Amino acid sequence: MPSHPSRLRVAVVGTGGIITGGHLPALRAHADRVALVAAVDVAPERLAAFREAAGALWDEGPEAREFTDLDTMLAEARPDLVLIGTPPSLHRAQTVAALRAGAWVLCEKPLTLSLAEYDEIAAAEEATGAYAAPVFQHRYGSGAEHARQLIASGELGAPLVAHCQTTWHRDTAYYSVPWRGRWETEGGGPTMGHGIHQYDLLLHLLGPWVEIRAMASRLVHDVESEDVSTALVRFENGALATVVNSVLSPDEVSRIRVDCAEATVELTHLYGHSNTDWRYTPRPGLADEARVAAWRSPADDVPSSHTAQLGGLLDAYAAGVRPPGSGPAARATVEFAAALYKAAFTGAPVRAGEITEDDPYYSAMHGDHPDWSPKR
Repeated sequence: MPSHPSRLRVAVVGTGGIITGGHLPALRAHADRVALVAAVDVAPERLAAFREAAGALWDEGPEAREFTDLDTMLAEARPDLVLIGTPPSLHRAQTVAALRAGAWVLCEKPLTLSLAEYDEIAAAEEATGAYAAPVFQHRYGSGAEHARQLIASGELGAPLVAHCQTTWHRDTAYYSVPWRGRWETEGGGPTMGHGIHQYDLLLHLLGPWVEIRAMASRLVHDVESEDVSTALVRFENGALATVVNSVLSPDEVSRIRVDCAEATVELTHLYGHSNTDWRYTPRPGLADEARVAAWRSPADDVPSSHTAQLGGLLDAYAAGVRPPGSGPAARATVEFAAALYKAAFTGAPVRAGEITEDDPYYSAMHGDHPDWSPKR
């Protein structure tokens, strides 16, 4: 394991919008615990823009340096933590390189484009003792943690019916970016690139799933992958759920609803949530006002954010334990995506655990299906 200084040495890889818009505010919020020591990008002009955006975070770190090569940065800057915000096809190799250099990793979603890639990262973790976590910031924040505790404790009664909805809109210009809409560089369509945040939160709330049936289609966009998918899911606890992932929806919304025996809990937002975005509706006839008031009143209001997730990772680093949302939890979300694609493309139900190394959907989300493979 790496040493534990009072302030962790942090490097960012990729200096585009997700780093400046999500990770820089998180680093500022935890400036007493981290020191920005390096930034990596192949484009010098983006590095210059990042340095300006970082402001005091960069200026107060006399060691802070710019790099255009990841391996050189890892060797010379020796970061404790690497934040990765590059296009998806680069995530596996960059994460493995950082782990082998002894750094922990917080990488934008999707952490990998397949289960095979995920297992390469797991092997690198095992070999190095360092850890890698994907950015799934919707798991974090007081509203999500409160809802998870209420469901897990049985306070809301048994989970019965759930809905998970990511209905967003992306136009043709969005797909003009060369790596978008291609299996090799994005790993899939909205199932991988957009809805993954919401169904990751659904899995966080409801636990393991056991069976999935699905459909997917390419209705509007001229891309390799799907632009809409739908799924029916059975969970280990018996709950049944629907999951919708779309980039065809003019009225954009992100939503999760879980109907339990005693109450419905519902989250409605777009790209992030706070306590006010969560709603609890008691079953008809439940008149215990104090009990219902407790459901609706988490102690704090911590929004879901990169800031909240980075705080959890820093706590784990200080304790020398695996960060939350990594390891088996992160793999379960990648497996869910692979199973959804397999169910959609084959028309057959998929059971949890059935996608093993000899399954074509283990190595690629398209599974070499003749109608969906990029070789078609």
